[in-house]
Amino acid sequence: MGVWEIAAVSFGGVFVLMMSGMPIAFAMLLVGLAGIWINISERTAMGIIGQLPINATMSYELSVLPMFILMGVFVTRSRMSEDLYRLCHGFVGHMRGGLAAATILACGGFSALSGSSIATAATMAKVAVPEMRRYGYADGFAASAVAAGGTLGILIPPSVILVLYGIATGTDIGALFLAGVLPGLLAILLYLAAIRITASIDPSCAPSAPRVPWAERINHFRSIGPILILFVAIIGGLYQGVFTPTEAGGVGATGALAFALWRRALSLKDFVASLIETVLTTASLFLVLIGALVFSNFMNLIGLPAALSDLITSLGVGPVAVILTIFMVYIVLGMFMESLSMILLTVPIFFPIVTQMGFDPVWFGIFAVMVTELSLITPPVGLNIFVIKSVISNLSVTAIYRGILPFVMADVVRIIAIIALPWIVLVLPQMAR
Repeated sequence: MGVWEIAAVSFGGVFVLMMSGMPIAFAMLLVGLAGIWINISERTAMGIIGQLPINATMSYELSVLPMFILMGVFVTRSRMSEDLYRLCHGFVGHMRGGLAAATILACGGFSALSGSSIATAATMAKVAVPEMRRYGYADGFAASAVAAGGTLGILIPPSVILVLYGIATGTDIGALFLAGVLPGLLAILLYLAAIRITASIDPSCAPSAPRVPWAERINHFRSIGPILILFVAIIGGLYQGVFTPTEAGGVGATGALAFALWRRALSLKDFVASLIETVLTTASLFLVLIGALVFSNFMNLIGLPAALSDLITSLGVGPVAVILTIFMVYIVLGMFMESLSMILLTVPIFFPIVTQMGFDPVWFGIFAVMVTELSLITPPVGLNIFVIKSVISNLSVTAIYRGILPFVMADVVRIIAIIALPWIVLVLPQMAR
């Protein structure tokens, strides 16, 4: 078989194993090893499985992952999500669609400290959906606002996926974190615009809530002061070169622990549970990373990246056409896979092609994450939607999909914006050099 036939069979094998219930990490690992064994040699397969997991997980840069995960766990256990939502509710809840806007703003703030879309969506669903229901919001619209806001978790720094992208491609993680700031703010603004337009067209789906007194707003603002300081310290320290991204993870975890202890929200039992949760989450991420690396090594050995590059050259299409094609590939993959697996599976294949065509590695990392974000809220498998459904059981998935359309359109506008205006992504990393 040729390169294209082997690649088609291999990707098909991964999807079949996934559909049969096998975790994506083991599906990629099994297909990758079997492919190397059959198409290359038994010795190569054994060498890769013997060396790659150790080489991959012993990287110093990967130590940032458990630190940022632990920071998110501490922040969640200190109930900061509730404070963030009350603060945003106080300032914008009285406007038409204000509670949905407060949800987006609170998700943005929580994303800056959790680094995970799933954690952001699940946590904010418990806080925001019951409140919006209480004031008469349509279920589908309320849940859609949380699902869309949750996608900010893998873009606004510190982002676990940006860390893994940086390690997989050799791209500076600090630059990736800075590059995610403006696109993250743009996402929030576009989501707020989508809410405003939707509420204007159909006021019944997003009524206004009572105005909160200024004294109460100030009290809510004070309650999240330490966390704002922590976020500014992490991003400011990276921007000024005070510490590396790995050191930033340690600073973040220590600051979140101090905040949780200051609020008396962390008992010894909770502390131990937080450590266990961090270990389990980190281990699952490492398994996906190892499986993806084995599979991508197989694709490299059979020459798929080179074959793709030759195909693009022979077609004579321009860089924008290539990016739009990759965009469509991610949308299709998003119907079947979650974000981390998509990034780790595809980036080793696409990265050499886009860099060869002159795209900045930092820009492509943000682009890939943004397209992956979109896949988290699109049918038939919008992962954030099913996470919210699992947390709030009496929601209709069909209603959520109807309500998500304005947010999907906002994401498409944002992706087009960074393609047309790449400086949105690159200006902060360039200023920090």
